[in-house]
Amino acid sequence: MRILVVEDERKAGDYLKQGLTEASFLVDLARTGVDGVHLATTEAYDLVILDVMLPGLDGWDVLRAIRGTGHTMPVLFLTARAQVDDRVKGLELGADDYLVKPYAFSELLARVRTLLRRGRTIEPEVLRTADIELDLLHRRVTRCGKRIDLTAKEFALLELLLRRHHHEVLPRSLIASQVWDMNFDSDTNVIDVAVRRLRAKIDDGFEPKLIHTVRGMGYVLEARESA
Repeated sequence: MRILVVEDERKAGDYLKQGLTEASFLVDLARTGVDGVHLATTEAYDLVILDVMLPGLDGWDVLRAIRGTGHTMPVLFLTARAQVDDRVKGLELGADDYLVKPYAFSELLARVRTLLRRGRTIEPEVLRTADIELDLLHRRVTRCGKRIDLTAKEFALLELLLRRHHHEVLPRSLIASQVWDMNFDSDTNVIDVAVRRLRAKIDDGFEPKLIHTVRGMGYVLEARESA
């Protein structure tokens, strides 16, 4: 699941991103309201976590822009503004929840998961192809009914491959930005090592093979029978 955090305070934003990433979410971080609007309206997110007091456009304006362009993903306000009028204003503008700082991360995580479950009327809880299943709610992967234990990064990598598996080749640069939040460095083999480890877990001992290398381009997930 992919989350956008719009938070200008560096320490708070980094804390949020790290915690959500460790909970196996893909997280993008915007530092200004303008950047938040741009990402929210041009990329696909399952949830937006939004501060109110932002440089440029404030959180109210960001939410208006998101809803004004027809985007319906859940939005959670996370802000120090605790007045009842502020909470009412946020909800009336189209926010789905409102959490006041300071907060317990466990409560934030519970609210995030609740909002994501609500939004799954069109979002599947389980991603499938061939005989592999990835359960987004319970963070569980099975193949042929056999449980496969993955690290958080391996889970995020497999989710990315499954979401875009329709014969679409994913370049290493996209995998690096989506799963590791880094610019791709041609001198590093971190992506290849991670794919190799994931392939060993979900392909070794199973047919058909699912993860394939497209030389000079990247990786694709599709069922191919062995020759």
